[in-house]
Amino acid sequence: MNVIRFSDLCAQGKAHNQRVFIRADLNVPQADDGSITEDTRVRASVPCIQMALDAGAAVMVTSHLGRPTEGMFKPEDSLAPVAKRLGELLGREVPLVANWVDGVTVAPGQVVLLENCRVNPGEKKNNEALARKLAQLCDIYVNDAFGTAHRAEGTTYGIAQFAPIACAGPLLAAEIDAIGKALANPKRPLAAIVAGSKVSTKLTILKTLSQNVDQLIVGGGIANTFMLAAGLKIGKSLAEADLVGEAQAVIEAMKARGAEVPIPTDVVTAKTFAADAVATVKKATDLADDDMILDIGPETAAKLAAQLKQAGTIVWNGPVGVFEFDQFANGTQVIAQAIAESSAFSIAGGGDTLAAIAKYGIEKQVGYISTGGGAFLEILEGKTLPAFEILAKRAAA
Repeated sequence: MNVIRFSDLCAQGKAHNQRVFIRADLNVPQADDGSITEDTRVRASVPCIQMALDAGAAVMVTSHLGRPTEGMFKPEDSLAPVAKRLGELLGREVPLVANWVDGVTVAPGQVVLLENCRVNPGEKKNNEALARKLAQLCDIYVNDAFGTAHRAEGTTYGIAQFAPIACAGPLLAAEIDAIGKALANPKRPLAAIVAGSKVSTKLTILKTLSQNVDQLIVGGGIANTFMLAAGLKIGKSLAEADLVGEAQAVIEAMKARGAEVPIPTDVVTAKTFAADAVATVKKATDLADDDMILDIGPETAAKLAAQLKQAGTIVWNGPVGVFEFDQFANGTQVIAQAIAESSAFSIAGGGDTLAAIAKYGIEKQVGYISTGGGAFLEILEGKTLPAFEILAKRAAA
């Protein structure tokens, strides 16, 4: 995908003395007192901001936070805790500016944080009048917020239509490159791991991937539905019996291409879903009516790990078992370790996946960790993200 890159503009001196508007993703979790409990997104936004400052730009940064009501600002909607943390990371004060749509005062070499953009009336529905006002604030618009790239809003799409220059920040550019490497031009074999509680939430992803991947590993409740489709009994495990036909269609689509959906040959079961539940390993053909599948078994995990180590590219979305409980974590841990040890280019995304990566300490062994949840899933579905679309259009103009 061809987009203008902010790093190139800075290298060419084109950001010097320019008004640069950065749309970052600073939507961080907070405690009841407003303090930030996890600052990954704030830290991830720093390279783009520092790049703009180093280039001698007048820098404006904004983001949404939470789910504010447009036109009704409340104290809990404020980016004040983010401004404080950003200031600590940048080593300078970051003033917070409210009511900024009609104009912002900022000098070259300075940075300001513009208050929660979703409070502005018209932001979510990408009102054209608002978008044109936003575009007048800057000479260069930079989208560095992959987490919101699947939404066509005022600060993610509209401003990019009308700003003099619209480009991708380093974080967004890295996502574009990683996604292209994993899906558009992958090194084969291409293996995808899609796990989660429901087939229905990831059915489009499964169908799209079945046309492209060499191996489609399913896990969690999704795997249970595929086991039903393969004619196995799953006891009282979480599954969607009404989607067995869809699962069979995915299996057949893969088979027609000489690819496969590996069905578990053994599983880890329990009688209840609880942290102290007793785990029992069983053959996939031996489940009792009151058994609940909470992980893939060691034989299945070892087989999948061996296959992943032979892959050229791995896409990972979702743990294959209830890894929060240690007795049902082996499958996810073995898969995670196999990805870490594989020479394949790997890309991982989704909240639970990131939690598993952190739990097993393999951050440095994963080729690329995506910062967007919904946006990552929509890419896997084969959708063109609005933010990507408008940046590509502007680059081609």
